[in-house]
Parts: sequence; C-alpha cells; structure tokens
Amino acid sequence: MLGRFARVLSGFLALASISLASAQDYPNKPVRIVVPYPPGGPTDVIVRVIGNRLTESLGQQVVIENKAGASGMIGAELVSKSAPDGYTLLVNPSIHVILPSLIPKMPFDAIKDFTHITLLVSVPLFLVVNNNLPVKNVKDLIAYAKANPGKLNFASSSSGSSSQLAGEQFKLLAGIEMQHIPYKGSTPALTDVMGGQVQIMFDSTPSAMPFVKSGKLRALAVTTAKRTGAAPEVPSMAESGLPGFDHSNWYGVWGPPGLPREIVNKLTAAIAATMQKKDVRDRLVDLGADPVEGVTPAQFEAYAQSEQARFAKIVKQAGVKME
Repeated sequence: MLGRFARVLSGFLALASISLASAQDYPNKPVRIVVPYPPGGPTDVIVRVIGNRLTESLGQQVVIENKAGASGMIGAELVSKSAPDGYTLLVNPSIHVILPSLIPKMPFDAIKDFTHITLLVSVPLFLVVNNNLPVKNVKDLIAYAKANPGKLNFASSSSGSSSQLAGEQFKLLAGIEMQHIPYKGSTPALTDVMGGQVQIMFDSTPSAMPFVKSGKLRALAVTTAKRTGAAPEVPSMAESGLPGFDHSNWYGVWGPPGLPREIVNKLTAAIAATMQKKDVRDRLVDLGADPVEGVTPAQFEAYAQSEQARFAKIVKQAGVKME
C-alpha cells in the first residue's frame, strides 16, 4: 500500500516538475490566438494590431486563427478545452460574459472554465445608418421611427452581443420599435447596412470607422458619455438627447483553465510591453479603441464577474432572447 502511494506521489511530483520546466521554458514554439469571429470584424482588427507586435515581446510567432460561429462560443469552447500550456489563447469582447444570461445550457462556464489574463481595450460603439435613410442625427432617427412604426431593422454582429444590447437599450430609452437582425460577425452586418437590407447598426469603432470616414455609412452618435478622440465630430448619445445612454465594449485575453501562474505572468508582461509600443497605441486610438493598462489577472477576473452580473440585469430589463 505504501509502495503504491509512493509511486503515485513520485509520478505526481515528476509531472509537476515537467510542468514547471515547461513554464520556465515558455514560449518555445508559436502561440495561437483564437478569434471567435470572422476576419475583418472588430475583434479580428484589434487582435491583428496587437498580435503583430506581441510576436516581438514574446520572442515567438503569434498566429491568429479565426474560429467563427455560435456567437463566439465555438472558438471560446475550443480554448476552454485546450491544453493549459499557454499556446492556445482567446481574445473575446464582452459578449463572453453576456451569453450566460441568454443561454440556459452553455457549453462552458464563462468564468470558471478559463484562466483570466488581462484586459486589452475599451471601445465605444458607433450608431451608424444607411446613407439613404432620411435622418441626420439621433433626434431625427427617433422621430422617423415613431412616424414609421415597424419599418426599421437594426443589425448586430451576433445574437446577444454588445452590438445587440446597445440597440435594445436604445429602443428602451427612445421609446421606439426596431426589429433585430443578427449576423455572423460585423463585416456581413455592415455590408447589409450599406446595401440597405437593414437600416441601422450599433457597432464597435474599429470595424465601423473605415466606412464612416469613407462616407459609406453615416455615424449619428457614439455610445459613450463623451465623444471619442478618433472621431471628435460625432456627438455622444448624451449630447443627442439620451443622457442615460453609456455603452462600451471591452476586449480581454483568456487561456484554458489551469494555466500555470508562471505562464500567465509571462503573458501579462509581454502584453503590457506590447501595449506600451507607440505604434500599437496610436493605431488602436486611431481605430477608436482606448488601451487599458495595469489590469492584473485577479482584477480582470473580478471585473468579468461584475460585468456578467451587470449585463444580466440589462438582458432581463430589455427582455433579450437568443435568435
């Protein structure tokens, strides 16, 4: 009996020793970042800005892999079931903690089945409309919606996304009706807004900004309390007559559960160094993303838990359902 226990203990210590050695040697091969949405969307755009320079900070190639589907759950589940070795990571926006309020049986626990690493950026959303819609500002849009009940549709990047919740909040505060049309990512949604298949969308600045600046879409407002430096000409929702409206999206980095602390520390240090690079910061700010610095893994986990509770209240108030 004692001999068997000794063998088990010896095996456990050997595995622990190997794990520690692997952590100390990390990284010694390319690191994969899973983006659970199609190429060209806001998550993809932000990750590629950071990933290109994170390669230098880590000393290993960073490979970005798009695994779209199921409102980001396919890619997130893949990471939750990956080996806890630091070579498969997830970058996801705040929908990661919104979905548990919308889906009774999630394939993973958004908090417990991941190792929280850090926050990257906070991003306001644009309220954009098709150029042929006869409105020039938010007040015009509200008046048009009230005068034309049932005629307006609004797109979102996916069911349950921050994009949808912003639209639902707008409906509540403005006292109007709009039909929600979910898409599989921001790119196809914005394409249909430009084409007139849908008229309205709330979307993160990184994906909407190029179309606003090129004149292909009209931006009526940003969803935060103040204007964004990336587009100072666009008024805030508060300026537009909805002072209670303040909605932003945030993006974080997660790993599989059980990621060794030594690897987490190396990742947070490399990400922090990358976010300090002037070209990275300038590009993110130009896209309308506000870099977030100094958030520890423990702080990020606590924040994610608080955000999950906050979004649950919004979902209940707006009566949001998965479509």
